[in-house]
Amino acid sequence: MKIAVLGGDGYCGWATALYLSQKGHSVAIVDNFLRRQWDFELGAQTLTPIRPLPDRLRAWHEHTGKTIDHFIGDITDYDFLSSYFQAFEPEAVIHYAEQRAAPYSMIDRKHAVFTQVNNIVGTLNLLFAIREYNPQCHLVKLGTMGEYGTPNIDIEEGYITVEHNGRKDTLPYPKQPGSFYHLSKVHDSHNIMFVCKIWGLRATDLNQGVVYGTMTEEVALDEALINRFDYDEVFGTVLNRFCVQAAIGRPLTVYGKGGQTRGFLDIRDTVRCIELACLNPGKEGEFRVFNQFTEQFSVLDLAHMVKTAGGQMGFNVEINHLPDPRVEAEAHYYNAKHSKLLELGLKPHLLSDSLLDSLMNIAVKYRDRIDAATMAPQVNWRSPRNLRTQATKPDEVLASH
Repeated sequence: MKIAVLGGDGYCGWATALYLSQKGHSVAIVDNFLRRQWDFELGAQTLTPIRPLPDRLRAWHEHTGKTIDHFIGDITDYDFLSSYFQAFEPEAVIHYAEQRAAPYSMIDRKHAVFTQVNNIVGTLNLLFAIREYNPQCHLVKLGTMGEYGTPNIDIEEGYITVEHNGRKDTLPYPKQPGSFYHLSKVHDSHNIMFVCKIWGLRATDLNQGVVYGTMTEEVALDEALINRFDYDEVFGTVLNRFCVQAAIGRPLTVYGKGGQTRGFLDIRDTVRCIELACLNPGKEGEFRVFNQFTEQFSVLDLAHMVKTAGGQMGFNVEINHLPDPRVEAEAHYYNAKHSKLLELGLKPHLLSDSLLDSLMNIAVKYRDRIDAATMAPQVNWRSPRNLRTQATKPDEVLASH
């Protein structure tokens, strides 16, 4: 297939582009390099050294003989997106090209506005481009399990059947997003569902859990192909942060009680889920929703797993509890369904089998690059003014965007 990977220079996008290329698909990356700019804005950097995109693509071609096209531009610019669609004519579009960090969206008003404008306008442009240039193109959109929040009932895959006053209907599952970022994803889902209904487009919304791991078979071919390992308090995941803290002898920082429970999956499962969605598109006019994760853990579960793994490597790992800067339930019911991708053939990698190789060993290998100061929580959900507000310059990022 001809597959476009929007946001292909980022964490999930890069691994996906290499995987699909290796599988024989014709792949084209679209990116505007904003993710790299945000590192400069925040004074943070990925643990692993990331090469410029041309260097990465050159290394991929040298090792595999395969070529990945790349288009540099911004999908909030419809003229650019239109020209790209006409040049590449994709049969499927993988949409990763969004600001994806909840803390970034909660820094202040400017970051909240930027997040929603960037994400919602980019997705709307994409929907209009598909309708205008290739209505048969299948949109595979990265959603988030964070759209659902933490309801006190089981989370279904996108839809729920309800009975009310003697009548019955199947409706979109109620959304309880926890940040301006998660709200942007909810708006995306509503817009995509709407155009599938009125224009007959086909789309798959992959409500993804927290992704972990740096290595895939493709990334492991060369140091120049290495993927991101974000551990800072804005873009880093809690599991990455714990592994980095263990590697440098710092206590693991658990927010609040640590009962916050979420779905998790290996990056190798992310790329396989994308492939399964592409190879098994829905019908015209269908808006499918798959919950994309393989296991559920609480924050405290993860802390104890990293403590055990660190002990196996000779580290004395301690666990500390900090006041939770977020507005969230620190202990709650959480049971989310995730059967549709398994039915399509997903065979999950388990965290218990890969924690040392995919995370701890990477943290130890690159620990000289760790900046412990970037892990301290500074973004406070309860305050419209955060410690980061004075240090960041979102106007400059908006202008360059």
